[in-house]
Amino acid sequence: MGNHYIKGNDQDRATKSGTTVSVKNGNVEKAMRRFKKMCVDENILQEYRERQEYVGDSEKKRKAKDAGRKRWLKKLRQSD
Repeated sequence: MGNHYIKGNDQDRATKSGTTVSVKNGNVEKAMRRFKKMCVDENILQEYRERQEYVGDSEKKRKAKDAGRKRWLKKLRQSD
């Protein structure tokens, strides 16, 4: 056996290898909702989008500055 083998049954091995959700009573819809919520909580989708392409430091700063400006302008519009 290689070093990658983990002692225990398949259920134990699955829980140790990433984000998993078990389906109870055949309720797949509820399991999907739980899985989606876990993905949002762990920022998996956001991290995936960020890793699609490299963004340099100057571009990150520019985007952050633009986002702050948009937030400020939105706040000014809502206060009127």
